[in-house]
Amino acid sequence: MTISPSHAVQTPTIRDPRLDFYRGIAMFIILMAHTPGNWWNQWIPARFGFSDAAEIFVFCSGMASAVAFGRTYDRRGWLLGTSRIMFRVWQIYWAHIATFLLTAALLAAFDQAGMFDKNYIGSLNLGRFFNDTGPQLVGLFTLTYVPNFFDILPMYMMILLMVPIVMALSRVNPWLVGAFVALVWLMAQGQLLTSVGLGWLQIDLPAEPWSDRAWFFNPFGWQLIFFTGFALMRGWIPAPPVNKWMIGLVALVLLASFTVSLVAMREFGWTWAREWRSDNAMWITKTDSGIFRYIHFLAVAYFGWVIAGPQGRHLRASGMTFLARLWRGVVAQITKVGQQSLAVFLVSIVLSRLLGFALDVAGNSPLPVAAANIAGFAILLATAYLAGWFKGQPWKGQPVKGQSKP
Repeated sequence: MTISPSHAVQTPTIRDPRLDFYRGIAMFIILMAHTPGNWWNQWIPARFGFSDAAEIFVFCSGMASAVAFGRTYDRRGWLLGTSRIMFRVWQIYWAHIATFLLTAALLAAFDQAGMFDKNYIGSLNLGRFFNDTGPQLVGLFTLTYVPNFFDILPMYMMILLMVPIVMALSRVNPWLVGAFVALVWLMAQGQLLTSVGLGWLQIDLPAEPWSDRAWFFNPFGWQLIFFTGFALMRGWIPAPPVNKWMIGLVALVLLASFTVSLVAMREFGWTWAREWRSDNAMWITKTDSGIFRYIHFLAVAYFGWVIAGPQGRHLRASGMTFLARLWRGVVAQITKVGQQSLAVFLVSIVLSRLLGFALDVAGNSPLPVAAANIAGFAILLATAYLAGWFKGQPWKGQPVKGQSKP
């Protein structure tokens, strides 16, 4: 893919249905992956390659940001566009704080119940927060205390703060955007830089006041995926062609990735795959978004794009047969979840702990696990509908018949 030198870009005014559909899928996968004791997560797409639902979420968020925030930059200028970015970061910041405190309180309640010989607070490594709350509370609000389970929203905030820089560079030349994004990504590759004696150039953010551990999701590495989606939606990067050669190349990438996947090691006992992953950790690191993860995700995204068809045509099955109606219904529900991804994600963080506790009570045999997953999916869908209802501000509509205006 090459960056188009065109400066005049018309940002789409309608969200691409493929965007919300695949982001909805990511929300369901993230819930499965986060739920303790849920062995369904052994078969999520991440186990078949390098990238996972986090890449889908970040990539689609980049595309959505290009539509939502890019249009503001185009119509109202850089200053108001940046103001809108800052407001969104402010919203996500408080969502992050509230989610952490609610989850921490929930884990404390589980421990107080004392139903099992299990330390729920310790399961998320929150012992220091409860034992030495003052410093960790300061760290929580300054984002210098970011436990692993709560790190994707801080990462998203930091990437959003890079959008004004990217938009300013794009006004000069989109090639500068590519150079900036690539350089920042390279400086985030700690293992790679250390291997060539340039470890001092690495950029990351501290996650714990008492140690040198960095954020699990290094935003300076993950911004590459975000701005790839952003650039595609802005038109700075042209869509790749759909032909048998491209499909064959992408299939080869996915097949090669599968040979060293977790499923291949678990199901086929390929010990050499484990050795390969250990020897090439710098290329598949999740923390810094290693280049092999990026390539694997692009291959997955390409297949997703081909399968959905032009403008998501294949997601809108025609006909009135039972299967056609069923397919349209499933796609509509998944898309609904993707449309309210932030609210759904916040609920899934807390819900995953509740479902994990339920599995501790009921056991993780097939029936309880299936029930937990299905119930979780239903709650995410209900959250999406409720969030959409509130966003629609129905109280601003016409008065109900028979009721007088105040």
